[in-house]
Amino acid sequence: MSDFKLKIVLAILGAIIFSFLFIILAFVLPVTKEDKSTLKKQKEFSWHTTQ
Repeated sequence: MSDFKLKIVLAILGAIIFSFLFIILAFVLPVTKEDKSTLKKQKEFSWHTTQ
């Protein structure tokens, strides 16, 4: 395999691994208490405005 093809393959593999890192982090990181309270307030607000 030539050096150019090897660089292309390594660049593609690196990009795939790098993107999966952020995808996994998005699912693994827990929701903080502030985020939960914000979501609760938004639900209460939307409930009051619909009636």
